[in-house]
Amino acid sequence: MDTFITPAKLENHIALIKPLDASCFDDLSRIAAEPALWEMSPRRMESREDFIAYFKEALMEKEKHISIPFVITDKRTNEVAGSTRYGNLFPQHKRLEIGWTWIGTQFQSTGLNRAVKFELLKYGFETLGLNRIELKTDSLNIQSRTAMKKIGAREEGIFRKHMLTASGRIRDTVYLSILKEEWPEIKGTIFQAFI
Repeated sequence: MDTFITPAKLENHIALIKPLDASCFDDLSRIAAEPALWEMSPRRMESREDFIAYFKEALMEKEKHISIPFVITDKRTNEVAGSTRYGNLFPQHKRLEIGWTWIGTQFQSTGLNRAVKFELLKYGFETLGLNRIELKTDSLNIQSRTAMKKIGAREEGIFRKHMLTASGRIRDTVYLSILKEEWPEIKGTIFQAFI
């Protein structure tokens, strides 16, 4: 397999996840205008032009099979809530990363992110046949780090002085993963509500 097959959509009773396309721009640009979403990001998001560049880059990566960006809709309100991606795609090694996730503040701590992660993990392990799914975050992003551990990801280590944040701070990055062998237990316990 040279590239991963992009799902037409993934969904459960909380989340609808569809491939990103140009029609999502206006809804996502409104959410992306929340400064709190980008405080620990390596990406600067201070203007509409910043978001236009970000969005165009996501579509280009989709077209070139560099990443698979998605738009997230909260089915309980039928509102676009944010975006996420499959990235660092290595079909030859049966692994990829789930990341580049940002969800509007009103949708945080509502169970939406967990519902999204369930569908992405399920598709990755059960349809794509992956051996490993990776996640990473800023070592200082305790909220993200805690959320990743709560879905069963295990910390593997810290890449010291890994990248620059938009503010110029040198970030240490925590790497986490879930393995194929761990998925059945994680699915049956942590994600039981979505089965």
